[in-house]
Order: sequence, then structure tokens, then C-alpha cells
Amino acid sequence: MFNLLRAARIFMAAGIISIANDVACAAERLPAYGANLSETSVSGLSSGAAMAVQFHVAHSGVVKGAGIVAGVPYDCAEQSSNRAINNCMTPDAAHPVPDPAHLKDITDSLARSGAIDDVANLNDARVWLFSGRKDETVFPVVMDATRDYYAFYAPSDHIVYRNDIGAGHAMVTEDYGDKNCAATKAPFIVDCDFDAAKALFEQIYGPLNPPSAQPAGKYVEFDQKEFLPDGSAYNHSLSDVGYAYIPHVCALEPCRVHVALHGCKQQAAEIGDPFYKHAGYNRWADTNHIIVAYPQTISRWGWGWPFYTLNFVWNPNACWDWWGYDSAEHHTRNGPQITAIRAMVERLATKP
Repeated sequence: MFNLLRAARIFMAAGIISIANDVACAAERLPAYGANLSETSVSGLSSGAAMAVQFHVAHSGVVKGAGIVAGVPYDCAEQSSNRAINNCMTPDAAHPVPDPAHLKDITDSLARSGAIDDVANLNDARVWLFSGRKDETVFPVVMDATRDYYAFYAPSDHIVYRNDIGAGHAMVTEDYGDKNCAATKAPFIVDCDFDAAKALFEQIYGPLNPPSAQPAGKYVEFDQKEFLPDGSAYNHSLSDVGYAYIPHVCALEPCRVHVALHGCKQQAAEIGDPFYKHAGYNRWADTNHIIVAYPQTISRWGWGWPFYTLNFVWNPNACWDWWGYDSAEHHTRNGPQITAIRAMVERLATKP
């Protein structure tokens, strides 16, 4: 026992085990609002976009649409970090872009096995895709493959692909963020005089009411731990705390839920509140009956707790799990991160 305690102290001193008690104590239980589960949608940037695709495909029975900004096709990495970094982000002659037809075959096989929802649901999906012409992190040709992947399932008039703006690797807004539209740097939000949040909401939900001048709803800091299969957010590279934006009307009338997933190095612990307050979603959510959930990852490398469970994760950039660093089932309904996000949506859809 002494040796175990001594080892634990060493691990903690080395920064391998992180317990954010001060943050966790401030978090509340995510409230129930009786939202319409069938009106759920998802979007994301970069690794958040990859997770958005995974969540959409895995739960296509309830997710009606997705907004993908600089993402990759479903199961692009096929459990390989090398494939993720090369073929799925910066492909070249030696590392070609993954074949969308091959990834469709994987998807269909998973659906037949019951690991993901029936792919027939994707026939009704509404998808909005964006690739910046100056994006050197996820090459535009990868987003071309993402478009081609979705085209196997959804009709062409259900897919919108914007690749005509000189943006870098970032979330694009009308008037917030770096004034250099081509920038790729924290907080990874750029002012390109284009409202990506509006565009993706319109594609998914149809015509929108005008936005509020300033979001007037409330921000909720909620406890993410309860949504993990083992009750440990840390073990799955997730923060103890997530955020949600709740328009006031959603306490009075049924709303829908949109899940917005940040990119690598874009979590609140790294950049503060720019993504969950200023990425453009909330002012549209305010006037269109949309709750926006902002789940959060953490930077994590090393052993989990208890350390003797041999729970090792290498995720120093706080990316979502789209290549299998946390689980071989990361892209299915059984993936711990996907399970957590679905449980958050279920809570918001529960009647208060």
C-alpha cells in the first residue's frame, strides 16, 4: 500500500494526474428542458468537425444535420494516428486522401452490425461543409472527400459546400476574431465577413428569425463527469466542466439542441470563452429556439487514475478522439466521448 501511495504522489507531482476541484465545484448538473430530441444537430471545427461527423453518423436516427468546418470523412484515420496526421490532414503522393467509397463500406458494415444507427437515416440529413482556401492544417482536398462521403447518402440538394473564402484553419464569423481571415492561431476564430454559424443553422433548420443584437440567455457551467460511462471525464480526455447556452424562451417552450464542438487547442481551459461565447452561434440560438451545448476536452498525456488501470492517453492538444486514442470504438455509439455527448443531449431533452 505504501508503495502505491508513494507512486501516486510521484505521478501527481509530475502533473500526470490532474484533478480540477476548484472548477468542478463551480459546475452544476446540466438542467432538463424538454427539448425536441428529433431536432438535434451538431457542428464543429477541426477535430471537433471530425467528432461532429462521427456523432452524426453514429446517431443519425436523432441528429438531423451537421455543420463541418475543416473536418474529415467518417472513420478517416481507421485507428491510425499516422494516417490521421498525414492522409487525413495533409495528404501527398505518399499519403493519399482516404477513399470515400472505402469509408462508406466501413460505415455500412458498422450499421449492419448495430454499432451505429441505420445509414438510411442519412438520406434525410442536411449537411453544411466549409473549407478555407488558406487552410494548411486540413487541406481542402480532405474536405472534398468529406463532401463525397456524404454524397453517397444524402441528396445533392441537402449538401452545401463552401470553399470559396480565403480563410485559414479557424471558425469563420461575420465580425469577431482575428481580422486576418487567413490566420491560423488561437483562438482559431477569424473575421471573414461571413457568418458560418448562420449558414449552417439555415442549412439544417431552414429560414431563421433575425438574430439578437446581444445574446440575452444564460450560460450554464455543467458537470461533464456524470455523462461518462465510468464517471471519470479525465480518463477520456474530457474536462470536468462543459458549457451550454440557454435562451430564456427554452425554459417556457420546447427548443431544439445544437452541439458545437471546439477544435484542438480551442478548449476553454486554453483560450477562455471565445468559442462558447463568440463563435457566432448564440445570437442565432437566442431567437430561433436553439439550446447550444459546448462540451469540452482537456490536454492530457500520460496515465489515468487509478494509475494501475493502465489507462494511458496521448492527447496533448486537447483534440476530440477521431483516431482511437481513447477507445477503439470511438466512432461508434459505444465510444466514450460519443456516449457522453449523447447523454448530454438526452438530459436537455428530458422533461423538467
